Amino acid sequence: MPNTSKNTSALQHVYFVPGLAANISIFENIKLSEEFYSVHFLEWMIPDAQETLQDYAKRLCEKIKHDNITLIGVSFGGVVVQEMAKHINVKRLIIISSVKSKHELPKRMKMARKTGIYKLLPTSLVNYVHKLEDLPVGNMVKKRARLYRTYLSVKDKRYLDWAIKQMVCWDQEEPLTEIIQINGDQDIVFPIEHIENPIVLPGGTHAMIINKYKWLNKNLPKLIENGCLD
Repeated sequence: MPNTSKNTSALQHVYFVPGLAANISIFENIKLSEEFYSVHFLEWMIPDAQETLQDYAKRLCEKIKHDNITLIGVSFGGVVVQEMAKHINVKRLIIISSVKSKHELPKRMKMARKTGIYKLLPTSLVNYVHKLEDLPVGNMVKKRARLYRTYLSVKDKRYLDWAIKQMVCWDQEEPLTEIIQINGDQDIVFPIEHIENPIVLPGGTHAMIINKYKWLNKNLPKLIENGCLD
């Protein structure tokens, strides 16, 4: 179990990185005991011109002020924390709704990389998603638009173009050792059939950080402390 001391220096520091274009509000329902943990959220930075994923990860590491931390990343944030873990001392590395090597990417992303079609995505249109709520479209579309407006607030085209490229073209061959991977069996972005030996969350979608928070609140402390659910 965690150290029961009230001394803040004894707290375990947990850093969270959100998904592509997402803001830190996706973690609003994640609650870890303040008696044992100090939680920190890393916001997306706008990448420099021609910045590599590796250099971006190093720059994000500069925001970490503690040693032997737990790093938790969601989706593309899961890729970024893996790159960060190559440069800092990490106690636990946990990825949620993400992949741990390029071999776990779905076929459509592999094809997008091969053809370069990802370069043609109209990322500038993300600024107009909220307008779907004003159109005569179905309730499901409007609900999805509201979710996008709430949680996907990073709309800078330079960031979006860069992040999509880094995700599709990520070149990690072998998974990092002792990485903990949590995937939902209903994730249509990273289908479970492409993922090797994850912790499977039944009914979990790509957005399970938002709608499966009760399971995560219960089990994240076990994973942080023991590296497993036992």
